Amino acid sequence: MTIIIARLVILLLAAGGGVAVGHALGLTSPWPFLALAGSAVGLGVLLAERGFQRVPIERIVWGGLGALFGLVLGLVLGAALEAFVPGARGPGRGLLALLLGYLGGAVALRKGEELEGLSSVLFPKVAARRDLYKILDTSVIIDGRIADISETGFLEGTLIVPQFVLRELQQIADSSDSLKRNRGKRGFDVLQKIQRIPKVKVQIHDLDFPHVREVDRKLIEVAKALGGKVITNDYNLNKVAELSGVSVLNINELANSLKPVVLPGELMHVHVLKEGKESGQGVAYLDDGTMVVVDHGKKYLGQSVDVTVTSVLQTTAGRMIFTRLREEETMPGGRG
Repeated sequence: MTIIIARLVILLLAAGGGVAVGHALGLTSPWPFLALAGSAVGLGVLLAERGFQRVPIERIVWGGLGALFGLVLGLVLGAALEAFVPGARGPGRGLLALLLGYLGGAVALRKGEELEGLSSVLFPKVAARRDLYKILDTSVIIDGRIADISETGFLEGTLIVPQFVLRELQQIADSSDSLKRNRGKRGFDVLQKIQRIPKVKVQIHDLDFPHVREVDRKLIEVAKALGGKVITNDYNLNKVAELSGVSVLNINELANSLKPVVLPGELMHVHVLKEGKESGQGVAYLDDGTMVVVDHGKKYLGQSVDVTVTSVLQTTAGRMIFTRLREEETMPGGRG
């Protein structure tokens, strides 16, 4: 409320300033037009203030320094130009300063990545805070496991959800396909669940890149602008982000690394669910989805049995554990 009142006061002062400046310049325009012109200038300042809120402080500093350097260089070159071309005085010097000022600011902003080392020294608190930004993509929100991970407290910092990700979720939720519609609704439910976790800070960020169409590329640009990491379970986004120099936290990789380690000779208690590919085999699954192949387990379909691990095979599709029945080891002449 205080900010709204302050902005209204600024607009009123700008309107009054427009009238005062107009009279000082001897303009004959009616005062309402002068007040409107002053209000337009004030509105432009307020819009610029709102835009600067989304720009990191170091980008503002580097852009300002680059523009200042360009202006000074332009004025110096303009003064030198006047010595050779006496007619190119005020307008020539001003135009040269304006062009070089723009060039200096634009170059400084585009070289922001190369200035990150210096920025971290000059703005250590900002750099530390940005390192804790985690940008969520659409797939990881719909997946839902991010909510469970957030509840454990292992994720530090702020979870960033860009507005364009919310728009993509909305499009999925409004799809005519019932499966997509349910996935979109699940995504919104997961976000609400995360927002209700007291120790987790979620920020809906309106930083966008209209010239970029692909959502994955937008996520990478947001990560670069904020200096954060992308959380995803999308393999392609994972690879593109890494090639672009953006750090990635992949939920699938985390899940694989947390699977329990089993060694040959260990005992397990499993529930045989279906037949295996080979004759007489049974197949069971661990809680994390790992397939357990039970030799001679077909006859125990629908039952729970004790088995001994014989080998573990890691494949591109996941991990497979091969076992044999425990009772076979206790039988006379049994293996083992």
